[in-house]
This record gives sequence, C-alpha cells and structure tokens, in this order.
Amino acid sequence: MSIMPVLDPDVPKRPIFGKILLALILGLIIGVAGLVWFVRHATKGFWNEVAAKVTGRSLTLDSSLPTVVAKIQQLQRLETVVYTMDKVEEGSRENAWLPNILAGDKLLLVVHGQTVAGIDLSQLKQSDVHINGRAVRIHLPQPEVFSTTIDNSKTRVYSRDTGLLVGADPNLETEVRAKAQQDLQQAALDDGILDNARKNAAATVTTMLLGLGFETVQTE
Repeated sequence: MSIMPVLDPDVPKRPIFGKILLALILGLIIGVAGLVWFVRHATKGFWNEVAAKVTGRSLTLDSSLPTVVAKIQQLQRLETVVYTMDKVEEGSRENAWLPNILAGDKLLLVVHGQTVAGIDLSQLKQSDVHINGRAVRIHLPQPEVFSTTIDNSKTRVYSRDTGLLVGADPNLETEVRAKAQQDLQQAALDDGILDNARKNAAATVTTMLLGLGFETVQTE
C-alpha cells in the first residue's frame, strides 16, 4: 500500500514568478542604460542618423556665421604657451680712467621669469571664417607675446663688486632686470614660442568647434 504525500497549503510555492519579474526589470534597466549611452555618443555620421530614427531627435547645429564668430571671439586673449627660464644676467659700470678695483661696479643677477604667448581671438573677423555645411575653415589671427615678467620672489643678486672709491649704483640692478626681461623674451622667441602658441590655439579652437557639431575643422 502506497502512501500519497500530503501537500501543506501553508508552505509557499517556489518564487518562480518573482525571479522572472526581477530578470525582466534588470533587463529593462540595462536596455535603457545602453540606449541612453548610445544616444549621447552617437553624434556623427551614420550612427547619428540611426539615433535620430530611434529617438526621433537630430543633432541641431547653429552654423550661422555671426554665431560661430561670436563663440570663437568669446575665448578672447587665448594664452596657450608659458615659457619659463632661469638665467644669470650681468651688468657693470666702468670708469674710463680708473681700474675697476677702484671705480668699477659689477652685478650678477640670478633671474627667474616667464613669457606668455597666445592668440587674441577678439580680433577674429567674419571674413576669417568660412562655413560649408558642417565643415568650417578659419584664418586665425597671428600669435603674439602677451607678457614677459620677472618673478621678484625668485630673483636675487648673486654677487656685487664695487670699487674702493665708489658706492653701489642704485640704478644698476634696475637696468640689469630690464635687460634680463628682454633676453628672456628673445630666448622664448628663438625657441619657437609663437609657433607653439599658434598650434595650441588651433587645437583649442578645433576642439570647441567639434563640440558645437562641426565634423571638419580647418585652421590656417
């Protein structure tokens, strides 16, 4: 004689339905997240067209010439290169008749300074920008040196030798500082600071215009 098992009505059934519901919810969340990622990154070419069909949106581009020029001009004095240098600058006073040991004044100055260069985009004119659909060509203003400064906190007198018959000339250090500032700027120019300023400015403007929706940016 076989004994049939008795089912206890108080024992809950296995939560199969709950697992299925949880899987559906997780799948929906993952799908929505994937769609959001795709829509945000599909901004160019074929994939932008696909995203437009899926979501009903399209990438809008305000490519009117005054608007584009105004956005570039907002960058104004775009500082793109900082050239820093330490050097020793020498200055002296000499007497035509007496030796330096009696009437000379010699100064060695350890100078720390920097030269800043870039492009003043506020000078950009509408005639410098040519737009053809989603392609834009820009004639950038010439790069220039914005400033050359001496850092007084890191500049010091290394040595000062004065003759037995004279005192230290109070104007000599000022003149040496001015000469060091000129030499610093010339060194930056000789090292190609203006070429680097132009390249960096072109890269910055290109990145900005690509972010506005242009697909091709040419700078000259």
